[in-house]
Amino acid sequence: MYIRKQRLLTPGPTPLYPPALRAMMASDIHHRTAEFRAIYKAALADLKEVYGTRNDVLCFTSSGTGALDASVSNLFSRGDKAIVCSAGKFGERWVEIAQAYGLDATVLQAPYGDVVTPDRVESALRAEPGIKGVFVQASESSTGAEHDVQAMASLVRDTDAIFVVDAITGLGTMPLDVDGWGLDVVVGGSQKAFMIPPGLAFMSVSPKAWKHSETATLPHYYFDLKKEKKNGDGGESSWTPATSLVLALGEALRYIRQMGMADLVANAQVLARATREACTALGLELFARRPASSVTAVKAPAGMDSGVIVKGFKERFGAVITNGQGSMKGQIFRLAHLGYFDITDMFGIIAGLELILRANGHNVELGKGVAAVQRIYEAAQSAPKLAAAQSNPVVPVLC
Repeated sequence: MYIRKQRLLTPGPTPLYPPALRAMMASDIHHRTAEFRAIYKAALADLKEVYGTRNDVLCFTSSGTGALDASVSNLFSRGDKAIVCSAGKFGERWVEIAQAYGLDATVLQAPYGDVVTPDRVESALRAEPGIKGVFVQASESSTGAEHDVQAMASLVRDTDAIFVVDAITGLGTMPLDVDGWGLDVVVGGSQKAFMIPPGLAFMSVSPKAWKHSETATLPHYYFDLKKEKKNGDGGESSWTPATSLVLALGEALRYIRQMGMADLVANAQVLARATREACTALGLELFARRPASSVTAVKAPAGMDSGVIVKGFKERFGAVITNGQGSMKGQIFRLAHLGYFDITDMFGIIAGLELILRANGHNVELGKGVAAVQRIYEAAQSAPKLAAAQSNPVVPVLC
């Protein structure tokens, strides 16, 4: 019997940053004390720095979906006209939230694996000048696709609409210039590139979005942005917070700040590029037409159910990867790159994939995919910024 480490290779939850995990052990602390207020205020300040924004950043004890819900219930009224971009399971979640709150939503739908293009958003804005909000996924992790957030933002910025971005898997994996591009609401989640367990949701709120809140009439209670802003300024959450996760968040944010958000994004992009090159070298086809750096979605070989590959990783290597969702189940598998992943993880993942494909009848030359990862790694090391950062022992670089 060989040693088999359990490995989480999914786009959320993701592998945990060890110092953050250790910080959670100090969670026997009362949340209405000066000690915890200092910790909470520091975490909110660090979130703003990592987001790269001057806008308010709020924190909720919830999954990311809680913050998505709050962005609608606090900033809109029943019957408000909105544009919802939907190109996967999480785009469909935006549609469901909009419908639940009675928004008059124009849904711009794209097939799984594709994205909603900015020109479609532009046409929809022109067709209906009364649009109050535009909703989009930065990174659609169900399909491994990435929307052109910057181009969409440039179209929304000069209208009365606010631009609401689900960046739960986009933060830390793709460039997002919150203030420069005019992203009014940007939602994040703890279990993605922030490298801690599920349970915290984050939201940046622009002045334009706050103005919307002044006339919004939808009901809300737990997710109250104004209350959360007021209490956060004093170092408290409105409700009992997940103290252990806030402690973990402080450590993770310290790590990201030391590394630099740009390098965290670069890490994900290098791993994604290496994965795409490796899978192509193994004769596999990528699923997304505009691939994201958070997760790579790959079509299973003809005649093979992708569940065989998922099962192979679990049974042979104790590793958890993800199948396709919804109608894509059995057709694609997904390999994650966000957060606490490094290039060594990718060597092992691709080597394991080669063995699983080979064992199931897909003609694979062992080492061909791994060699592609090695080439991408060598090219990344020649980049001056990464090479300089890697020589600094205080700031570890994932790739």
